Amino acid sequence: MRICVSMDSNSKVYVAGNTGLVGSAIVRMLHMRGYTNIISSPSYRWDLRNQQDVEDFFRINEPEYVYLAAAKVGGIVANRDYPGHFIYDNLMIQSNIIHAARKYGVKKLLFLGSSCIYPKMCEQPIKEEYLMTGPLEPTNDAYAIAKIAGIKMCQAYRKQYGFNAISVMPTNLYGPNDNFDLESSHVLPAMIRRFYEENNKVTLWGDGSARREFLHADDLAEACFVCMRDYDSSEIINVGTGTDVTIKELAETVADVVGFAGEIEWDTSKPNGTPRKLLNVDKIKALGWEPKIELKDGIEKTYRWYKNEL
Repeated sequence: MRICVSMDSNSKVYVAGNTGLVGSAIVRMLHMRGYTNIISSPSYRWDLRNQQDVEDFFRINEPEYVYLAAAKVGGIVANRDYPGHFIYDNLMIQSNIIHAARKYGVKKLLFLGSSCIYPKMCEQPIKEEYLMTGPLEPTNDAYAIAKIAGIKMCQAYRKQYGFNAISVMPTNLYGPNDNFDLESSHVLPAMIRRFYEENNKVTLWGDGSARREFLHADDLAEACFVCMRDYDSSEIINVGTGTDVTIKELAETVADVVGFAGEIEWDTSKPNGTPRKLLNVDKIKALGWEPKIELKDGIEKTYRWYKNEL
């Protein structure tokens, strides 16, 4: 279904999580499109896990549109070691914001989920209707369940209250303002940092055979704008490139970009994670969106940003 929303350049737009990978990309995109009334909720003032803080923020600031990009995210190690943090923080953040957005008259909310919501052994490419058709990947199921709860809350509030909330499911993301902490980062930023810091040998988890799809955050931001403008449905919508690479191929590309000339070793005692995760992106492409940033070009841009931040 396509119902255009008249979010003009003076509309008050709240980007929750504006300093993170996705939120900062959405803010950049909105500025480039001429939006001048973008608001945020700095963490030193507003704790999004606290319901009263969130209610006060919405009552005082009265946003018209909400991009819900705030979340606690992390890689395999962080999800394995801190599942309680991932399920609690994400449930509280998204529940508080969705509820307050409906209560205080937000015109439309876009909830950002994750492709990890899909079953571990999912038919590929993954269509939206495959949600909840099998067991989740156990290494990040706490995070995935929280995101599924966010989807269901958007659907429930749409059904009960007529609240215009949509849910977007991006594939693996990367870009400026990503997390490069080796204890909590995702695979691509971790590779960039390790290949940059090491000279002789880098040891990576698994055997490199797992396949993953990677989307630059700036491409996701454009997709979010299209969905905010043109998509109006309770059903989730995938956002990805429609192509994937093996982790081994990714490692070789990152090593090439960084200029790493040492040895890449694979620790097969560690898990590969989900064997393959490639999204079917027919629905988002039917809205006229296409990714523009090729993987190697995006890695080069991200690496330049990373070096400049050191």
